[in-house]
Amino acid sequence: MTAQAAAPGSGPAGPTIEVVIDSPLWEREPATEAGLRRALAAAAAVVSPPQEAEVAVLLTDDAAIRLLNRDWRGVDKPTNVLAFPAAAPPAGSLASPLPIGDIVIAFETMAREAAAEARPFADHLAHLAIHGFLHLLGYDHQSDHDAETMEGLEGKILARLGIADPYARQTIEA
Repeated sequence: MTAQAAAPGSGPAGPTIEVVIDSPLWEREPATEAGLRRALAAAAAVVSPPQEAEVAVLLTDDAAIRLLNRDWRGVDKPTNVLAFPAAAPPAGSLASPLPIGDIVIAFETMAREAAAEARPFADHLAHLAIHGFLHLLGYDHQSDHDAETMEGLEGKILARLGIADPYARQTIEA
């Protein structure tokens, strides 16, 4: 488990990010934590979360995320990413940093998707972290308009990281 904030003087501070690795499968990808931090900092630079925001990322496996997906969404199967926005702090609360929520990512599902889409593991991980982060900030993809907005932001953030927009790629291949 690691927690780290942006270094002083390194530009606008992104969210404080706590990464918890709950599965040994993630040891196969040693640059995971650095990639997550970079992706979330890029997302924060585009969407401007509340000052002094904090996000936790749980890196787990399909078995654990399946249980969370079943218990919280009523879907009894693993998924790639889940986002759990934090409850609003009580009025007048001076909590700092302000927790905005938790992102949970499953190794096996994410790795299968990356392989099936012929995308680098790190690129797909960055995309899922950004996707989860946007959910924490209230973005959604329930309607076509909302999906377009969210996917546009994801593409813009990924471009800042030098990562191809996966939605543009799907359009070209279709």
